[in-house]
Amino acid sequence: MRRAKALSGAGSAGLLDSRANHAQADPGGCDADGNADHGIGEPEDGLPLRSSKVGAMGDAASTPAQYAAEIDAARDRLIAFAAGCSPEQWRAAPLEGDPRPVGVIVDHVAHAYEYMGGWVRQILAGEDVAVDGATVDALNAEHAAAAAAVTPDEVIDHLRRSGADFSGLVAGCTAGALQAGGGRVERFAQIAIRHPDDHRAEIDAALRG
Repeated sequence: MRRAKALSGAGSAGLLDSRANHAQADPGGCDADGNADHGIGEPEDGLPLRSSKVGAMGDAASTPAQYAAEIDAARDRLIAFAAGCSPEQWRAAPLEGDPRPVGVIVDHVAHAYEYMGGWVRQILAGEDVAVDGATVDALNAEHAAAAAAVTPDEVIDHLRRSGADFSGLVAGCTAGALQAGGGRVERFAQIAIRHPDDHRAEIDAALRG
């Protein structure tokens, strides 16, 4: 198998959120708590999984259709949150150690669907995909610079499009395909469930605090 090249422009979700570069261009990952993005991009295989944070269905979300439904539900909760933000909240940067405005962080979730989808497609094609914190940091920093002025309507549309594309990709998998790449496809699906909820809860708590 050939080793996959880094997905420049895919934006790693911090992986989805590594915070190593938050103080610079943006954050490497999605996380404002310093973890390699709510689940992705940690040192070993780049795909850690905190099972306690996998969607409402938890371990029951074991089929492609169930995972897809949970991915859509988590995305829709984030969309509802974004739609309810005031202009001041949208522009605020309430997370300690993370200079990104709320709007950029929410759009980061939409961006993460895209690069995760690219990785899943590569894995399903038999490629050896390397994902680590550095890859995720670079993707997130690139995204933060490009998305600095995103509007709520633009982000909501982005979430709908990229989220639907990723959940459709998962829904189209067989049970066996979920285990491709040593189970990485399934782990990306699980990350896509918790990633929006983690960011939503984190931002909401910071805005309220």
